[in-house]
Amino acid sequence: MTIPELIAQSNGSRRISYELLPPVKGSSIDTIFSTIDKLMPFNPPFINITYHREEISFIKQKDGSLIPSVVRKRPGTVGIAAAIQAKYKVDVVPHIICGGFSRQETEDALIDLDFLGIKNLLVVRGDGDKITGRFKPNPQGHRYASGLIEQIIAMNNGIYHEQYVENPTHTKFSLGVAGYPEKHAESPNADEDLLFLKQKVEKGAEYIVTQMFFDNEVFFNFVKRCRDAGIQVPIIPGLKPVSIKEHLHVLPRTFNLSIPSALVKEINKCKDNAEIRELGAEWTSNQIKELMENGHNFVHIYTMGKVDHICRISEKVLFDK
Repeated sequence: MTIPELIAQSNGSRRISYELLPPVKGSSIDTIFSTIDKLMPFNPPFINITYHREEISFIKQKDGSLIPSVVRKRPGTVGIAAAIQAKYKVDVVPHIICGGFSRQETEDALIDLDFLGIKNLLVVRGDGDKITGRFKPNPQGHRYASGLIEQIIAMNNGIYHEQYVENPTHTKFSLGVAGYPEKHAESPNADEDLLFLKQKVEKGAEYIVTQMFFDNEVFFNFVKRCRDAGIQVPIIPGLKPVSIKEHLHVLPRTFNLSIPSALVKEINKCKDNAEIRELGAEWTSNQIKELMENGHNFVHIYTMGKVDHICRISEKVLFDK
């Protein structure tokens, strides 16, 4: 079932989906299964699995010098998505990213996903490199998510990157894209950012999942601006609870977002990160309750692989009377 179909058939019931990271290279898939086991009592409509491009690591030599090495620290998104869908009978939504992949490599991954029966995708450009923060595409790949959308929609129409495919299958992928309530870090302003988002919807995106935010008014304003601009696809609010004090500096810098003064003030009162986790869980729970009271009954949580406090949030929102 596609994500828009899941939303339409929910009949207004409250649902929380979750984003998970693939395990680091060398780890067992049981590490992600043990995480999902904790989340399944909340009946998530879908599980989102991130995709990660290569990184540069520096390996220390015996003489003390450092040699750069290209590594992919979290591989396995396609296999993990298939394993989750088979084991838990829940819809999965793997990321498909521009960064690090040629058009041919993207096509091969999409063919694998199609063979595995995975039809929902979240299409994103991907992050810049860890050193400069700048995004550099594969020379044979896509610079923007809009190009990636065009390639996937072409496959849905039986048009492949390899032009000489006989009797091509028409894939049936359903695409979501990211939305930025406070604009993408590289956009010159919010209006320009909204224009690019509308273009992605016009190219074939069927729903939007937002970047995290900590003030619901920011989200409500974003939705209004989208609707005023003619964007009518479902918009799923994405949230992440603050869990450590460093988030006060890391999250705004990394994701181009603001943290409300009231939340910052309460975080600064906390004695340690354990108290901050409790505060973050309470803040996010209140956010979700307000969102759902205003008709946004599908909510997405970025877990970053740690879910004990996510479970407390989900229980409070879905089960507490």
